[in-house]
Amino acid sequence: MYNNIAIILAFACYLLLMMFIGAYYYRRTHNMSDYILGGRKLGPWVTSMSAEASDMSGWMLMGLPGFAYLAGLNAGWIALGLILGTWANWQFVAKRLRKYTELANNSLTLPDFFQNRFHSNNNLLRIISAIFILIFFIIYTSSGFVAGGKLFNTVFGIPYIYSLILGAFVIVFYTFAGGFLAVCWTDFIQGVMMFLAIVVVPLFAIFLLGGFSTSFTAMHMLDPQVFNPFLKPDNSSMTFIEIISLLGWGLGYFGQPHILVRFMAIKASSELTRASHIAMTWVIISLVASVLVGMVGKIYLTEPLTGSNTETVFLVMSHDLFSPFVAGLILSAVLAAIMSTASSQLLVAASAFSQDFYKTLIHKTNNQKELVWVSRLSVIVISVIAILMGINPDNLILDMVAYAWAGFGACFGPALLTSLFWRRTTNKGVIAGIIIGGITVILWKHFAIWGLYEIIPGFLFSLLAIIVVSLLDTPPSKEIINIFDSVKHSNI
Repeated sequence: MYNNIAIILAFACYLLLMMFIGAYYYRRTHNMSDYILGGRKLGPWVTSMSAEASDMSGWMLMGLPGFAYLAGLNAGWIALGLILGTWANWQFVAKRLRKYTELANNSLTLPDFFQNRFHSNNNLLRIISAIFILIFFIIYTSSGFVAGGKLFNTVFGIPYIYSLILGAFVIVFYTFAGGFLAVCWTDFIQGVMMFLAIVVVPLFAIFLLGGFSTSFTAMHMLDPQVFNPFLKPDNSSMTFIEIISLLGWGLGYFGQPHILVRFMAIKASSELTRASHIAMTWVIISLVASVLVGMVGKIYLTEPLTGSNTETVFLVMSHDLFSPFVAGLILSAVLAAIMSTASSQLLVAASAFSQDFYKTLIHKTNNQKELVWVSRLSVIVISVIAILMGINPDNLILDMVAYAWAGFGACFGPALLTSLFWRRTTNKGVIAGIIIGGITVILWKHFAIWGLYEIIPGFLFSLLAIIVVSLLDTPPSKEIINIFDSVKHSNI
């Protein structure tokens, strides 16, 4: 559609840079600690920007603006829930998780941590955790590939299927080659690009429309209820369940492996305070701007967007507002958002397979080169499955993300919080919580009970299962309690 040499050149520069980073870190990846956690060498800037870039993904530049285009300020409930969840994750989980994972036998993955935390002699907890990671990450990764397909299709007019494969290829290349360090450094660059793009587009559109006052007046004239957060797109009132459902997105943060692994990889827990300040500044400004994109797009675009095309509002505005090369750089930020999250998800899913399936069940080896290559091959297999799931161009990005987000939040959120903060938690309790949380999300999503977002019941039932089973189980050993108590005073 917008086939222009300048836009192609901007995209090409960006994609080549990402692939160069992957090739560069290929030579610096020697073992599983390097491939999965980068040897725990990240500084506060890379940690914070990588965590938020991998968190927000293409839905921040496509899914959320598309929802705000239809719903106005009503979309702000999701943004508020995410801001609160991000703050709570950095405030309460980050530092303790960084310390605990190193004390717990230098755990490299979330399933690894759970097994080491409880000194489990069998692999049931590790395997169950890995199963749910693979299930929900394939869905999550597929949403990223769908976003990439829509991007290339909208900007260049490339058929959707070819667009889907093209975007997936670049993501797979640098994740396959460079591992965690490549993913984190590309995330850092992508986080900066996403921030600048999501802020510049609505502000420039508002400037061309005559300023904030003129723009907000025009929004109100077009839709008198646009600034009412309690009204849905069909002008019906929000119910309590619907408000809780949107705010409930914040609960998901405690169980997202691709975000939690950033906390585990920073050089020292003492640097997490600075990293959290950087992250919160980025998140608040970016999410407010994301909602603003959709609301401004409603009055700026002369041709209305309908159906799944509402999620292209940022793409269309960028093309209309700027010269081709600048538009290409801004649109590259959308690809950056997609790639940053998809690559992180691929890496965690691949590490779950290599560490928690292959090493545990198939070939019990400590050969680091072998495990790194198993992880790399896993990236390819998981990507193929995710591509097949994303073939339908009518898939809504936000819907796919919401499902996977709920799955992780319910499976691992209560399990992680109780493991970090409740000394009475047991191995059997966590197993019960992960299973109950995952099954609840799947069943609740399928039957759409009460219209309540599945993360709410999934999280609550999982937490209840952990508490009940742990209290009925044999108390943890003195050794486990001693390590739990030592985390608080550790200077790691």
